[in-house]
Amino acid sequence: MIESVRAAFTLPDLRRRILYTIGMLIIYRLLANIPVPGVDLQAWLLFTSQRTGNSVVDFLDLLSGGAVSNFSVMAMGVYPYITASIIIQLLTPIIPQFEELQSEGESGRNKLNRYTYYLTVPLAFLQAIGQIRLVGISLAGGVESIMPNFGFGAAQLLPTLTTLIAMVGGTMFAIWIGERITEEGVGQGISLIIFGGIVSGIIPSLAQMFTLEDATARIFSIATFLIYLVVTVLVIVIIQEGQRRIAVQYGRRVRGRKIYQGQSTYIPLKVNTAGMIPIIFAQSILTFFPLIAGLFISGSGGFVDRVATAVSQFGTTQDVTTAPFAFGAYWILYFLLVVGFTFFYTDVMIRQQNLPETLQRQGGFIPGIRPGKRTENYLMSVVRRITLVGALFLGLIAVLPGIMALVAVVLRIPGLERSVLVISGSGLIIVVGVVIDTMRQLEAQLLMRHYEGFIKS
Repeated sequence: MIESVRAAFTLPDLRRRILYTIGMLIIYRLLANIPVPGVDLQAWLLFTSQRTGNSVVDFLDLLSGGAVSNFSVMAMGVYPYITASIIIQLLTPIIPQFEELQSEGESGRNKLNRYTYYLTVPLAFLQAIGQIRLVGISLAGGVESIMPNFGFGAAQLLPTLTTLIAMVGGTMFAIWIGERITEEGVGQGISLIIFGGIVSGIIPSLAQMFTLEDATARIFSIATFLIYLVVTVLVIVIIQEGQRRIAVQYGRRVRGRKIYQGQSTYIPLKVNTAGMIPIIFAQSILTFFPLIAGLFISGSGGFVDRVATAVSQFGTTQDVTTAPFAFGAYWILYFLLVVGFTFFYTDVMIRQQNLPETLQRQGGFIPGIRPGKRTENYLMSVVRRITLVGALFLGLIAVLPGIMALVAVVLRIPGLERSVLVISGSGLIIVVGVVIDTMRQLEAQLLMRHYEGFIKS
């Protein structure tokens, strides 16, 4: 990896791409520290200083690249775009027009991408409203303590619109930065933005472990973090890179006067085809309902208000000693959603690829399996078996903070759960995946330039 980076900096074009990527990430990080218009600075500083284990806010902070904790104009990051793209992707096999566009090649994909942008804007407005109310729940004084002029009354309408437009504009600008990185830099821009936010939060989180008053708890937390980091990264690499290879045989083909002998190859079926998407799906569900419920909190004390308050606070309290039922319900539901969405998303992705039809059209077949329906059933059975491993892996990675919080209470070591909060398992999946993907792209660029030089010579 070090050799690839060193070689890349010796080539002017690749050096420009790398520096461009770094420059755009620096711009994003600078913007992530600009507070949203209308926020009370003192309440904002109070919010950034209190890390109470609010899992909903922590997840939004993860996807925004660390901007939620600053309550900046980038507080929503690229999350509305991710949600919109997932919705469009799931609707593609259902809506015939979308399916036709996907099969049209580059022009069709550009139209689907445009529809994703159109859907991102209303989703961003809805999330901005819900996110402001969600942050307000985390503070003692409610929304008014951090956004004094936020509301939809006649006197508050203009400041509220200013705040919402600034947040939506920040999201669209973040998407633009991600696209610029993808086109002009190295790596996948949206992923690199999230990656930069995760990495930027590691040092402050590590510093919090050294502030633990109990020396024993401090030593155990640091040792647990190191073991957790090494083991988790190792398992992530093994699972993410693991694949089941299905042998494929191609028959002898005649093209004009030439006869092509049958060839043997394989179909690589990954253990974790879905990647991080199931965790994002599950957290989207667990985040969506508190965000929507926050819109119905009026403070009247009625039945609807009490239900909305209870739903909006689901997942915000991560103290197993004071709220054991809510704690257990949240993490169990989270695990089941991740496992369920892993199977669902993998099934959708494999069916969209239409492997049996593609094999039959190209004259390929799996030895011992009849083409057509038998091949489809065989591939789906293999996919579901290996997906079970990937689903359980993602589920355990997702609930690691809850498991460590429970272990900390059982062993009576306060602060032990911070060892997995320095960088969460889902954050590690993103970091490892982005690093591997970026290095592959960098090596591909180096290989392409090597061949160009060979051809020119």
